[in-house]
Amino acid sequence: MLPPLSADDRATAPTGRLRAAWRAAHEPAPGVSRRLRLIAYAVPLAVLPSSLWRIPSAFDDGIGFGERLYVPSLSIASELLAFTAIGLIARWGEVFPRWVPYLGGRQVPRWAAVVPAAVGAAVLTLVFTVLFIVTEIRGTTIRGDELPADFPGEAGGWESAWFSLCYAPLVLWGPLMVVLTIAYHQRRRGTDRPAATG
Repeated sequence: MLPPLSADDRATAPTGRLRAAWRAAHEPAPGVSRRLRLIAYAVPLAVLPSSLWRIPSAFDDGIGFGERLYVPSLSIASELLAFTAIGLIARWGEVFPRWVPYLGGRQVPRWAAVVPAAVGAAVLTLVFTVLFIVTEIRGTTIRGDELPADFPGEAGGWESAWFSLCYAPLVLWGPLMVVLTIAYHQRRRGTDRPAATG
């Protein structure tokens, strides 16, 4: 439960509500170590450089409206998916927030969090490891075709370095999720019973 708003928060109500929502979204669950919190916060930060790198391409000449919409949408979707890592260490990952219809205040079933997180971690690890090996080491597409000359990593110079710097952290996304998923499973083992929500 969120603490009541102070007089300062009430004076700046929108800002106060935003701060309260931020605190609620990041409130760690009991038993979560500082190291696990840092790992969880590292996930959205690892995804952020590639999300930001894509944004300017939405303004390139010669691309259609659909592509202009797709590029920022992909970046936003990536960050939202990365933010789910916080749920593996936060209180809302163990007890549904009160505002969730029909489920608010109830315990999140352990397997409802562990299975999607484990599948996601495996897919992310496989996809980004394969993409890194294929594009960065072999210099080909997944199908084995040579990378096009206009591929960002093939441009040479600072453009290639900037591309690699922004996309390399994605390789960490899957393994970090593996660590968080295992820790969540171990912390929640034997707790599949009604949880206190206060």
